[in-house]
Amino acid sequence: MSASFPTKRLRRLRKNEKMRNLVQEVLFSTNDLICPVFVQEDLKSKTVVESMPDIQRLPISDVTKEVDEIKKLNIPAIMLFGIPAKKDDHGSGAFVDDGIVQKAIRQVRESFGDSIVIMADVCLCQYTSSGHCGILRGNTIDNDTSLKTLSDIALSQARAGVDIVSPSAMMDGQVKVIREALDENGFTDVGIMSHSAKHRSSFYNPFRDAADCAPQFGDRKTYQVPYTNPREAMREIELDINEGVDIVMVKPALAYLDLIAETKRRFNIPVAAYSVSGEYALVKGAAKQGWINETDIMSEILYSIKRAGADMIVTYFAKKMAEHLSK
Repeated sequence: MSASFPTKRLRRLRKNEKMRNLVQEVLFSTNDLICPVFVQEDLKSKTVVESMPDIQRLPISDVTKEVDEIKKLNIPAIMLFGIPAKKDDHGSGAFVDDGIVQKAIRQVRESFGDSIVIMADVCLCQYTSSGHCGILRGNTIDNDTSLKTLSDIALSQARAGVDIVSPSAMMDGQVKVIREALDENGFTDVGIMSHSAKHRSSFYNPFRDAADCAPQFGDRKTYQVPYTNPREAMREIELDINEGVDIVMVKPALAYLDLIAETKRRFNIPVAAYSVSGEYALVKGAAKQGWINETDIMSEILYSIKRAGADMIVTYFAKKMAEHLSK
């Protein structure tokens, strides 16, 4: 009696690299990447962010060189974050025409024209004395007062030449008021990529070092989505779509792959994911100890985010991943 052998052998499609490449289902390219850039007002030289190895705050004088490096890696987009010299209760530095982000936008536009997509964060946490993402009334975030300020920030960035504004404050109605302000002032071509399902997460902690935006009291539970509420996250995304958003975002990414997949399944709109600072720091820390191979883990994480359904990924690994892909 002859031995019974399997007739269906999936290993046939894995036997060499060329065969594996031929049947690869999820493809990743530099076109999937958005690179964050931190710019600090009155800074004289680059400053290393200790909790985020290889990430730096830049003076305005170094922005063109940094973006040139990003562009040469074939990364199509940057996302600008600003750290002002002074903070106040109104977050004034966020919406003045000579603010640090506005200066950076103009510089990039003048140097590179339309050859790179310029995105900019629209929030108040870096600019307010409180470190909160909105304007305070007493110890409470005043949602509707904050909306006017957020629209002022978006308009100031549009006047500077931004391609896409990216509101991350999680104020109810922020997409609607920003879209109306942009359209009423002739900026109908400026897009909105909202941090639509931005969760209350401990994965943001290193970013708060990078952007100097830790809240001075309390927390952000009243305006960021609880990680226990996936249906609520979908409602946030649907509200932004109804208000006219162009791209929705799920944030963080790695612990929220199910929500990225559900967003892709449910809505016919481009989906971004933000692989945030804590995800980056965990990989860098473990790699420093020699416990993991940083490049292999980075690649596996980013492919998993793409596999879940993200059309684009904001990641602090953007430059390293682009270099890896080029090989």
